[in-house]
Amino acid sequence: MRIVALIALLIMSATAKAQNMPLRYTNSIDSINGSVIYRGLIGFDDLQKDTTFHWYTTGVADYTPKKKHIKKLKPALSAYSMVVVMGTWCGDSKDLIPKLHNVLMAAEYPMAKVTLYGVDRAKTAGNGIEKTYNITRVPTIILFDGTKEIGRITESVEKSMEADLRSIIEQQKKN
Repeated sequence: MRIVALIALLIMSATAKAQNMPLRYTNSIDSINGSVIYRGLIGFDDLQKDTTFHWYTTGVADYTPKKKHIKKLKPALSAYSMVVVMGTWCGDSKDLIPKLHNVLMAAEYPMAKVTLYGVDRAKTAGNGIEKTYNITRVPTIILFDGTKEIGRITESVEKSMEADLRSIIEQQKKN
C-alpha cells in the first residue's frame, strides 16, 4: 500500500512540475540575413545541436579561458545563478556565448543554474522576460545572488568573459 501511495505521489509531483515548466523556444528565419532565430527558453545543447550554428561550435573550439581567472571563479561562481539573453542572429552573441559556455565548463559551474533565452531582433522572447530583466541589447548576462541582481555583462566584455565575471563577483563581495 505504501509503495502505491509513493508512486502516486511521484506521478502527481512530476505532473505538477511539468505543468509549471516554461515553454521551449520557437525558431524562424531572419528576414534580414536568412539566419535561424531562436526565441524563448533554450539551452547550450540546443545551440550545439543546430547544424546551422557553425559560429557556436567554432567559438567553443577556439576559446580557452585564462586559468588564473578560472582558479578564482571556480569556488565562487557556483553560489550565483545566471540569466542569459542572446540573439542567434546577433554578432556579439555569436562571439560571447561560446566563450561563456567554455568559462562555465572550466569553472565546473552547475549548468542547471543558467537560464538562457533567445530573442528576436525586437529583443522579445515571447514570454515578457525582456521587460522583466530590462533587456535593450544582447547578449545580456545577469548574475544573481538569490533574487538580487549583482551585475551584468551587456553586449561586450571589458577584459574577457572570465575576468568580467570575476570582477562582478569581487565587487559584490566588497559591498
